[in-house]
Amino acid sequence: MGNITPTMVVLALIAVLIIILIIAILKYLNFKFHIHNDDFHLATGIINKDNTIIPKSKIQNVYIKQNFLQQIINVVSVKIETAGDKKSEIEISALDKPTALLLKKKLFNRATSTSGEPEPKDALEEPEVFFKVTPKRLFLEGLSQNHFKSFLLIFTFSFGLYSEFKDFLKELELEKHVEGIVELDEATILRLIITNVIIVVVVVLISFLFSIVKTFIINFNLEVVEHQKTVEINKGLFNKVSLSLTPSRIQNLVITTNRIKQYFGLHTLSVKQAMVNVKQQKNFNIVALEKEQLNYLVNKLITNYNENQGELAKPKPYYMRISALEMLVFGSVINGLSLAIFGIQMLWINTVFLPLAALYIYFAYKKAYYKISENFVTIGSGVIDTTTNILEIHKIQGVKLKQTIFQKPRDIASLVISTASKSVTIPYISKQEALTIYNFLLYKVESQDRDWM
Repeated sequence: MGNITPTMVVLALIAVLIIILIIAILKYLNFKFHIHNDDFHLATGIINKDNTIIPKSKIQNVYIKQNFLQQIINVVSVKIETAGDKKSEIEISALDKPTALLLKKKLFNRATSTSGEPEPKDALEEPEVFFKVTPKRLFLEGLSQNHFKSFLLIFTFSFGLYSEFKDFLKELELEKHVEGIVELDEATILRLIITNVIIVVVVVLISFLFSIVKTFIINFNLEVVEHQKTVEINKGLFNKVSLSLTPSRIQNLVITTNRIKQYFGLHTLSVKQAMVNVKQQKNFNIVALEKEQLNYLVNKLITNYNENQGELAKPKPYYMRISALEMLVFGSVINGLSLAIFGIQMLWINTVFLPLAALYIYFAYKKAYYKISENFVTIGSGVIDTTTNILEIHKIQGVKLKQTIFQKPRDIASLVISTASKSVTIPYISKQEALTIYNFLLYKVESQDRDWM
């Protein structure tokens, strides 16, 4: 160790940097891609050469992303995805934007159709900006979000800070003020309640602000561009994203709204594709749509859907018992934490919780429904938000009938319907009805000569 000099350390660092530079240059020189007929070819590797070939027909999305650093140096990253894995099969980390857009365009233009005739190319049609969000609608979207998650996040963060700094607060002798709570008079109780209400109001306001800022950052400059065969989504402030939706690749559509959103005429359309990264899946959302725009996009992405198709049916009232049990467990946790942290005086929280629990049970059952038509399954759910799941029957991958030991004596079952992107459940219906739907869906899937992609 005594023989190592600063000069030797500097020379070693320089050698490491030179090696890293050489490896980077060799990777760059050996990274080549091209399109031949209807195939995308990628060659990588220095010692071990890898050649990847992806048919255009198997590509379900070309995802262009530009983070804050990439915006500064004016490059983008390109991800090419098929339904084969949850991560991108191919990722090009640094590409100039015009080349990336040209690559994306060529990947979605097939040289020939299955009949051997040339397909019409998007180059011949002028893309149309179908929808562009305004700052006002983005603000209303953020304002009308379901803030319960934000509230819980901020409350948990605040409770975590309190736990971390509890010893520090004790050193400030704040416990002397807490000891006074043992002998409570009416004025002290009133001040305590007012203080707690103020804290809750502040947390609620912060959760509102958090939701609005988050909505602006994610959906900044959101626009939906309509091409001949695809729908393109562009959005983002710090992370700009651009992706194309091809109808044949879509597995599920999810429509979300609530009473406040409906008042402002706001709807969110979420698109689910097979084997897409969960974090990336959040970019497949189009927010602040008007009802007419929503209906147009739904019919653009899935053909001949009519929300009035099929007979509306609801789960059995057993659904309400399960919701009541969920609220009982949640209420027990809330009361236990309140007693442990603040003492018996915090039991007043039940005057707020009990009415909210009753509303939860009522709306959970009211919004739960399902409709089975000739070609589609539509399932509704929600409490604060109203969620509508739409899936095409020919894209169903599996159907499973579930029945717990508690459901069996009541002759009740649930039906789990799976596509390549997610599973949806028709909960707590009669076993006979579940078997009828089960057999119908299997028959439709097996008898239709249509691919799921």
